[in-house]
Amino acid sequence: MFVATGAAVILYVLQIFFWRVQGEDECKFVTKYIDVPLDHFSFTNNITFKLRYLVNDTFFGEDKPIYFYTGNEGDISMFAQNTGFMFDLAKKKGALIVFAEHRFYGKTLPFGNDSYASPKNLGYLSAQQALADFVDLINDLQRQYVKDGSSLKKLPVIAFGGSYGGMLASWLRIKYPYSVVGAIASSAPIWQFKGLTPCKNFYKITTDVVRNLGTEKCVQTITKVWAALRNLTRTDKGKANVSSQFQLCDVLKTNDDVETLIGWLEGVYVNIVMVNYPYPTSFLVPLPGNPVREICEQSDSVSYSDDEGLVNAITKGLQVYTNYTGTTKCNDLLHTASSSLGEKGWNFQSCTDMIMPMCKTDEDMFENAPWNFEEFSNSCFQQFSVRPRSEEVPILEFGGKDLATASNIVFSNGLLDPWSSGGVLTNISSEVLAVLIPNGAHHMDLRASNLLDGEDVKIARNVHEREIDKWLAKFYLKNFALPVELIRNL
Repeated sequence: MFVATGAAVILYVLQIFFWRVQGEDECKFVTKYIDVPLDHFSFTNNITFKLRYLVNDTFFGEDKPIYFYTGNEGDISMFAQNTGFMFDLAKKKGALIVFAEHRFYGKTLPFGNDSYASPKNLGYLSAQQALADFVDLINDLQRQYVKDGSSLKKLPVIAFGGSYGGMLASWLRIKYPYSVVGAIASSAPIWQFKGLTPCKNFYKITTDVVRNLGTEKCVQTITKVWAALRNLTRTDKGKANVSSQFQLCDVLKTNDDVETLIGWLEGVYVNIVMVNYPYPTSFLVPLPGNPVREICEQSDSVSYSDDEGLVNAITKGLQVYTNYTGTTKCNDLLHTASSSLGEKGWNFQSCTDMIMPMCKTDEDMFENAPWNFEEFSNSCFQQFSVRPRSEEVPILEFGGKDLATASNIVFSNGLLDPWSSGGVLTNISSEVLAVLIPNGAHHMDLRASNLLDGEDVKIARNVHEREIDKWLAKFYLKNFALPVELIRNL
């Protein structure tokens, strides 16, 4: 069993503590709620629910901008705690900080405990409805924070988001440009859809990162483990032994349980590549810096000559992810990443408006699995009693690669992030930019600055700040009619 050394745990605790305590008042939020329509696109449904959002006005000055985070598929507080760049920038610019929670995630449950009880309820979970929620909230923020006597009728709003939140930030600017003057979309895979990105790219990038930052032996061990697991779990006794090796909370009993284990393990490897930051973090789970290297060192330290030994090597490395602090009693397969992520909600969206074809091939370290839309549709129906209307729903709704009319968006991608496979990696125009972070992990540029940040991350943040300054200067010039040199000091 892997348990972090005392020195490693102390370093982890100190760095996390430092981030949370330094300027503690600056990082606190006031929790607020706003009533929003359950269905923004119906004139006959008058039902509303309470959408949660977090506000920090520590730095806010009169007529200053609003920095608005478009919430992801999870509890919004988790993203607020891991998006320190907004604080760093707001402190310099006097901005109001707002983190908006996505409907059906965290504490924003339109039907309370019954929100996931039926497909009818879940039918109101979509990116389109969430974007409309955000527009309503932004309008309400304008009412709350535009001061009496100000010559401004509205405050400039900059949208920020990472991952799915980054997709929403960019789409908010594209679909509702009156609401936000610009968007920083980090690790936003807006092209991870049919025909826009080869389905093999996501898992190939994951594998390449493990090979380049870990070892070739590590890749080969992971490649072999899938067949080993299937071989070892053919019998009840084998299932029990594997359950013990993985320290599972519940013993594997059926072939479906084995599939769940395999899917869980695949998810762990993807997650550990996504959050391969050079310093300790607790974004998904507590992890050391450079976790890919750590997990491979642990796996490589075990010699094996049979399937059981191979699984021992895998589970030794796995402890870096599942039990770095030494406090985990058992592994729950129903939580592949964090209880703060709403996996069931995202699975539903994956079946409706966020259909992202992915496949596994001989070019990666996972079991071969071609993309089969019919099988995917059947799985959706089995889980939620719904079927995807079409593989092309996201393209039809959000325009695919046609961004010719878009403006004031920066797309940033860490090239060590699997989700960069569906990201915008080249400039679209002078007003829609792509920033590449060669050594960056998942929306690393939105994290708070750290002494271990590379130059590429620092450059990305500088680009963000430069573009935001441009957007704000144009806004203030239009609304204040002041000289540019004075606007820059606002």
